[in-house]
Amino acid sequence: MVEIRARETAEPFTTVDGSTIRSLLDRSNAPVANQSLAEATIGAGEATVRHYHRDSEEIYYLVEGSGEMEVDGERRAVATGDAVLIPPGAWHRIAAGGEGPVRLLCACAPPWRAEDTFFE
Repeated sequence: MVEIRARETAEPFTTVDGSTIRSLLDRSNAPVANQSLAEATIGAGEATVRHYHRDSEEIYYLVEGSGEMEVDGERRAVATGDAVLIPPGAWHRIAAGGEGPVRLLCACAPPWRAEDTFFE
């Protein structure tokens, strides 16, 4: 069975890390076993709360905007077209520049779960 989800039908919600998420494919809306895909938006001048995931490896792919990515204390500028690997257990956060929001795709394996998000 083919699973297709349109972005426009994914209801946005705000996660505990402060980003606005549209879940595209995950265990809540598809027969997903090993990964999840979501779109996240961080408003201009805003940032997610520093956190880590014990189990999930994440890949961020920026589709719009620019800002600063921190992974385990290392900070780097990021912009549209950049991909970022976030290993399980790595403390991380992303901040949008002041000129506009950052929009990114977030792939997680195993699939993202709120209970796998830990804060300082």
